[in-house]
Amino acid sequence: MTEPAPPPQKRELNIRKQYLQLMADGIKTVEVRVGYPRIRAIQTGQELTFVAGDQRVSTRVVRVTEYPSFEAMLDHEDPLTIGGELGASKDQLLAVIRGIYSPEKERLGVLAIEIALR
Repeated sequence: MTEPAPPPQKRELNIRKQYLQLMADGIKTVEVRVGYPRIRAIQTGQELTFVAGDQRVSTRVVRVTEYPSFEAMLDHEDPLTIGGELGASKDQLLAVIRGIYSPEKERLGVLAIEIALR
């Protein structure tokens, strides 16, 4: 009989302060990242702590969904859960995301990580 897999490792991720506040307020429930190997290792049920300076927000991963592009992601995810008021305009939110990630990074794949506050 095999032993159950150990729980996923707790992780910390840096985030910009304005987005951390949206998480803390329960508005931002989907974090967008590109497909770096360490980001691809994030699993449902894992504890993630988002950090901006000395502020921290503890979360649990509800879902991880991969998309081929930011546009494809925004066609399936609620933009308001990604960027709060920025999500009122998909074009504006897309511009903000593209200001963070270059086209080369986008080609790594886009991950939508749904989180719940702990």
